[in-house]
Amino acid sequence: MNKGEKEHIVCRFAPSPTGPLHVGGVRSALFNYLYARQNGGKLILRIEDTDIERSKKEYEDDIKESFAWLGLEFDETHKQSERLAIHKKYLAGLIDKGLAYVSREEGTEAGKRKEVIRFKNPNRTVAFDDLVKGHIEFDTTELGDFVIAKSTDEPLFHLAVVVDDFEMGITHVIRGEDHISNTPRQILIQDAIGAPRPIYAHIPLILAPDRSKLSKRKHGESVSLKYYRAQGYLPEALINYLALLGWNPGDDRELFSTEELIKEFSMERIQKGGAVFDIEKLNWMNKEYVTKLPKEVLSTYMLRAIDSVEQLSRLTDWKKERLIPVLADRIHYFGQVGELTHLGEFDYLTETPVYAKEALLWKKELDLTKTKTNIIALIALIEKLPKDATAEVAKAAIFPYAEEQGKGNVLWPLRMALSGKEKSIDPFSIVSVIGIPESVSRLNYALHLIE
Repeated sequence: MNKGEKEHIVCRFAPSPTGPLHVGGVRSALFNYLYARQNGGKLILRIEDTDIERSKKEYEDDIKESFAWLGLEFDETHKQSERLAIHKKYLAGLIDKGLAYVSREEGTEAGKRKEVIRFKNPNRTVAFDDLVKGHIEFDTTELGDFVIAKSTDEPLFHLAVVVDDFEMGITHVIRGEDHISNTPRQILIQDAIGAPRPIYAHIPLILAPDRSKLSKRKHGESVSLKYYRAQGYLPEALINYLALLGWNPGDDRELFSTEELIKEFSMERIQKGGAVFDIEKLNWMNKEYVTKLPKEVLSTYMLRAIDSVEQLSRLTDWKKERLIPVLADRIHYFGQVGELTHLGEFDYLTETPVYAKEALLWKKELDLTKTKTNIIALIALIEKLPKDATAEVAKAAIFPYAEEQGKGNVLWPLRMALSGKEKSIDPFSIVSVIGIPESVSRLNYALHLIE
């Protein structure tokens, strides 16, 4: 196809609403989106709900809501079930021409027979050039006369797909490599109804770290986009990450906006082998996007995350605002606020810590008298701070003393008195979040322990 024909490119994403939207499906939709937009073409969403028993409205809604959340827009949306009359017309045509026939077969119940419609296989070799996999040939003889409808009123997947691709003018079928086995049947049907053959590009599957196929049965809810939405990942980060699963820009760049992906995407750089889903890499990438959020947007996301955790939701609005930059530095995705809180990471923000007095000693320091002196000095310094002191203001007041007396000897007991933990957010931030009166109260408790 030459440059003058770019506007004629029509791609489609055709999911079945039989379960939550799989991240592999999102990646297939994304590749179609990038290719169509790059070439000024059309992108169609086609809900393939011919499996009436398994298709559910809730999954159809999930598909549409997911793409709206990701910001991926389609030019047209269709439901296969609403196109039944068109499918039946083509089915009748195949039967009339002797290219398909009614077959009476044993039913699932003993003694009962059912009628199905089978495609009359011409038993020939089918060949096509795949943009990713290269030249592929199939001997269709082994397929036999395959079923294309349950009855004259119930066309099935292969026939419906071919008819809809033909009627919608689909020029490029970009889908997972697990559909390669469907291609020879669909090509035979295309030839039978006089449909032109679209250009195929079968992209590699997304694999788990053990290189097994990423599936709900084995890997649970983590295979669905809904899971990552609920975990508080950013849509921009997920798009960026999924684009790099099976495709690369040809250099070391890893962070791309959707607009940059549209510009850079190319079929030639889609890899042939499976792409491993690396949660650590996704977390790193999401963190990069979190750090780039405008202050107001970050605040909205963080407050939502804080308020979703009962323990933190009890904090005053003032304390929540102080907590935002502290938590933002420690998380990779917003759902981590809840995860870390449930692990007890932030208990000291809402509860007075309890610990043994020996915990106030810094490393090999054995003299609680020095520690007592430092705590008295800390109380005096913190009492002088304004009530709305930020972490920066607290640090400016305390740090010179810590450098003079030894940072470990001063900051360790300060951290322990405020948090009761060896590891916590920095003590200056704790002061800013829990406030001056509570900070002084906790230091006085430490003093009481020593005395």
